[in-house]
Amino acid sequence: MPESFYPEIVAGPPKPSAIIQPRAFSLPPGTERYVVAGGGALLVPMETGDTLTLTNDEGGQLCEIIAADDKGRIDPAMLGGSTTSNGDGLKALLMSGDASLTGLRLGIEARKIDLAAAGAIACFGDSSPAGDTASFTADRVGVAIIAAPGGMMDFEAQDAATPLTVLVKRATIKSQVKFEVPEPLADPVLDLHVYTSTAKSFFVKAGDYIQIIDVDGRQCTDFQCFAARKLDRGIEHALDVTTTRTLMLSAYPMPGLHAKYYDQDMIPLVEVVQDTCGRHDAFALACAAKYYDDIGYPGHVNCSDNFNHALADHGVTARAGWMAINFFFNTALDEHGQLGSDEPWSRPGDYVLMRALTDLICVSSACPDDTSPANGWNPTDIHVRTYRGEENFQRAVAFRATPDAEPKMTKETGFHQSFAKHTRHFVEYNGYWLADQFAAAGPIDEYHACREKCVVLDLSPLRKFEITGPDAEALCQYIFTRNVKKMADGQVSYTAMCYPHGGMIDDGTIFRLGRDNFRWIGGSDYSGEWIRETAAELGLKALVRSSTDQQHNIAVQGPESRDLLKKIIWTAPHNPTVEELAWFRFTPARIGDDQGAPIVLSRTGYTGELGYEIFCHPLHASTVFDAVWDAGQAHGITPMGLSALDMVRIEAGLIFAGYDFSDQTDPFEAGIGFTVPLKSKEDDFIGREALIRRKQTPSRKLVGLDIDSAVDVVHGDCVHIGRAQIGEITSSMRSPLLGRNIALARVDVHHSELGTAVEVGKLDGHQKRLPATIVPFAHYDPKKTRPQS
Repeated sequence: MPESFYPEIVAGPPKPSAIIQPRAFSLPPGTERYVVAGGGALLVPMETGDTLTLTNDEGGQLCEIIAADDKGRIDPAMLGGSTTSNGDGLKALLMSGDASLTGLRLGIEARKIDLAAAGAIACFGDSSPAGDTASFTADRVGVAIIAAPGGMMDFEAQDAATPLTVLVKRATIKSQVKFEVPEPLADPVLDLHVYTSTAKSFFVKAGDYIQIIDVDGRQCTDFQCFAARKLDRGIEHALDVTTTRTLMLSAYPMPGLHAKYYDQDMIPLVEVVQDTCGRHDAFALACAAKYYDDIGYPGHVNCSDNFNHALADHGVTARAGWMAINFFFNTALDEHGQLGSDEPWSRPGDYVLMRALTDLICVSSACPDDTSPANGWNPTDIHVRTYRGEENFQRAVAFRATPDAEPKMTKETGFHQSFAKHTRHFVEYNGYWLADQFAAAGPIDEYHACREKCVVLDLSPLRKFEITGPDAEALCQYIFTRNVKKMADGQVSYTAMCYPHGGMIDDGTIFRLGRDNFRWIGGSDYSGEWIRETAAELGLKALVRSSTDQQHNIAVQGPESRDLLKKIIWTAPHNPTVEELAWFRFTPARIGDDQGAPIVLSRTGYTGELGYEIFCHPLHASTVFDAVWDAGQAHGITPMGLSALDMVRIEAGLIFAGYDFSDQTDPFEAGIGFTVPLKSKEDDFIGREALIRRKQTPSRKLVGLDIDSAVDVVHGDCVHIGRAQIGEITSSMRSPLLGRNIALARVDVHHSELGTAVEVGKLDGHQKRLPATIVPFAHYDPKKTRPQS
């Protein structure tokens, strides 16, 4: 056979698959990573030779380190440093009463460290750039207390406290395990380690908490439980995932209103309180002998047999395959109804926290499947802890801004308790609990109050970033599509932010506070990361610091919002009054008089009505809300939730991330082409060349639809002309004002002419169609005369 018939030989052994994973999986052995929140502190035990490396993540953040030896004596020389600060920043934090520092206070007391006269090692400062580092090495055993001090941010000085990242490189690796079991959330009642390929049973008292921990990440665990009283009577009613899915109307419960798991008698057994992973399975059985037999692994250890063994002492009848909650098991149903699985989403230390609603007999496994990606091809251990019911664990899910970011648990906004007086219906939104609707009114009444009177709503989850420094204007000019150079002090501009290919990162508002001072308010944390990364790449002298938790905000919207606010807001003589404040302008102000709570008032909103937003520190939130609420009684004020907000913003043609735009959508396709002044903005900006090309050769357009049917239309429904799909619904609602179903839709430009008849596909897109017509966008007040009135 001619040599040309033989394939070309690739010399050498095979190369490993290239896989990019979050940093948690790629830290070298003996390396630990911590994050000190802005205005926070932590204690790190140190051994001789351990190295401490601090990173000033966002720049401009002071760091204080107090070192103490193993006898509790203050000793900065332990880290090779000397006292350069009196440590007042850390001391002020500890005296603040901040509940998040309770563990630190207990750690300091347990080690008998006296901070009264302690000095600190100070590093970094106002001028430190983002990414600046400092390293210290311990020459003896002790602890390092690391603080990122900061108080209440001055809205005009923009002095937000920001995080520090701490890497600890241990001189001696004491354990062969890859990851240590995380510290407990409180004093445990039970500390139970479930080794790989085993299962263990345990008892939990009614009201107590159950924490299921994935120690090394990428590991599944099956969980099952029985009401102990039923078992005592010989009734083996296990937790039933089918009943649960039916009652909760979700694939699996998550923290919030719909968080319970039930047995077949519809008796609730456990409630999910916290979840740091967010991806589980409640469809498949726990792995069983037949599964392995059928794929060629007869005799393989399996979770169902392990369950049978662990439950035998409780008199539970053995089963060939166990229904269970398969925590961390990553499954999904595709459009053809096929159930597939892949590696878990869970990271090292991820957990689910549940509360027992009755006395329980529980069983947990560490799944042994090494034949598929179900456990990342490497089965590892699971850890179980239980805690007393007296502990106060808040409902929360984990939120990560980027794959490498530390998880942040869902928080309550500064206004939460004020709104909680009017509703218990809160939903998780962007890392916070927000009211969805209010019991006394409901979305329709809230909608009408916004259109006719005035409403107050919580928008605190909006992400805020302080952009400061001599190159701040140049950075903003390059990042945002709007012409920032033309903005006056006190002006607000609505703008887009794009990738180089023209797809949108975010939309939001940019506030100009001064020549070198800006504030970006958008929907995502990543927008701030993008701005900071761009500044670093270009070497610009500008700091980009998150201030989201320093500025919580409510919106007061509706025709009577101005008349309400002018009664309660004071502004300095050189600043505009409420009556003088123009559309898309802002001003520093105070509640009541010149000694009142400091706020920033902007004439902006997301409702299509005359409206304002009030920004304040969370500590002042209740004062601000009470003033608005009390003055609002004369104006028919109504609290408004997310459901009603969605209605008014769709009518007004205001777009929403993830629905009306994504990183595959440019501003022209999102209906906000006016934010891209290609002719009048002479300076270059990210995405400019791509946007010029995309504007010249458009393919899709956002349009309004009037739907000639009362059948509900939802995001993602297909839009057809005949057999061909020519677009999809992005947002929709039944308009109380217009008396019909309306929608926003993105369609092919060839079919985007006003008056074009289309059909919205339901079911499979063909068996049921709803006639619709393309109409002007937006449906309500397209010239924006009401917010400008």
